[in-house]
Amino acid sequence: MSYNNLLVNHENHITTVTINRPDKLNALNMAVIDELGQCFTELSNNIDIRCIILTGAGEKAFVAGADISEFASFSIEEGKNLAAQGQQKLFDLVENLTTPIIAAINGFALGGGLELAMSCHVRVASENAKMGLPEVSLGVIPGYGGTQRLPRLIGKGRAMELIATAQMLKADKAADYGLVNHVVSQEELMGKCMSIASKICANSPTAIGFAIQAVNSGFNSLNGFKTEIDLFGNAFGTNDFNEGTTAFLEKRKPNFKGG
Repeated sequence: MSYNNLLVNHENHITTVTINRPDKLNALNMAVIDELGQCFTELSNNIDIRCIILTGAGEKAFVAGADISEFASFSIEEGKNLAAQGQQKLFDLVENLTTPIIAAINGFALGGGLELAMSCHVRVASENAKMGLPEVSLGVIPGYGGTQRLPRLIGKGRAMELIATAQMLKADKAADYGLVNHVVSQEELMGKCMSIASKICANSPTAIGFAIQAVNSGFNSLNGFKTEIDLFGNAFGTNDFNEGTTAFLEKRKPNFKGG
């Protein structure tokens, strides 16, 4: 199957999927989310594929966030639907896929980009990578699982600070926090991911699939994700969301007043 926004390469039971929107820093829009969901579903049904590596085109960004222009004018219900469909189509799909996915974080992984990386089973970052969830600076909250997965990976306190300050973590700090498994140079990134993928391919794909399901079963809480969906949608009805997204699109600093 061909894709407008993805490059797909197969080699020795390993498939590399590259989000190919370098001019937009590989930002997630609805078309990309749909294509990634379709691609991962297709790959998971191919018994010859033992591991998937996900990365972004270019050297600047894995995924630099969501395409804010697509949802800046959304209502509360449209916001809830955006989060619910995104989680179902892609982020939950990735986390629960029984074919392991390695995120090769080759630059910025912000907002939905970090949420996508956190959905993957293993994360490897290049030294220039920067990660964060800046949603509150736009008057909204992470809506693709960020409020649930980040505390699981780095702990509640650190996650709350990262979310509330909207700050970015450099790769070495992300490794210290346990957000990424490894940090390597930009030149070594894909080689490191291929090395991990090759080791995965040497083991039982059935057992690995079972292991993924078993590990996830200890963490998954549908109540937390449902709460996130509702609050994400509610944010679309606030003045702060209107100000945050308007300021972003107008390329100025927001003037939040609450409400």
